[in-house]
Amino acid sequence: MTASHHNIPSPPAATLINGSNSGGFMPMRRHRMMMHMSFFWSHSAEVLFTGWPGPDRPAMYAISLVFVFLLGVLVEWLSHSRLIKPGTNIVTAGLLRTCLYTVRSGVSYLVMLAVMSFNGGVFLATLGGHAVGFLVFGSGVWKKSGGSGTERPSDLPPMRCG
Repeated sequence: MTASHHNIPSPPAATLINGSNSGGFMPMRRHRMMMHMSFFWSHSAEVLFTGWPGPDRPAMYAISLVFVFLLGVLVEWLSHSRLIKPGTNIVTAGLLRTCLYTVRSGVSYLVMLAVMSFNGGVFLATLGGHAVGFLVFGSGVWKKSGGSGTERPSDLPPMRCG
């Protein structure tokens, strides 16, 4: 006789606690915020970390928006930076490029996770951070005109989706 996964009973809605007097099980009670699957507008949201900024804390929500905005700017700065000096040993330059790429990837994933809160304010803060970061570091608005046209590219390859 083979057992089907349909015949397996679901586990009890409790957490095993070692050494408890309740037969080893204690009911879990946690406050859970509603998980949105479409964009919503509210200052009561969780962004990146459980309980942060928390419900009914508009000042902390504003701080979280500034944080996400700055993460977007940081991604653009890393994408357009020229931190490795010309003439650096090729192995050292490769290791530095790998470190920069890893940091940029990590920060990009943090931004993605923040947007997955489906909060409209977080989404707009993310877009604003990327826009300002690109304007300052990638658009060339503040570069001197009349350059030789032989400017070296950024240290990292462009970000790609997919």
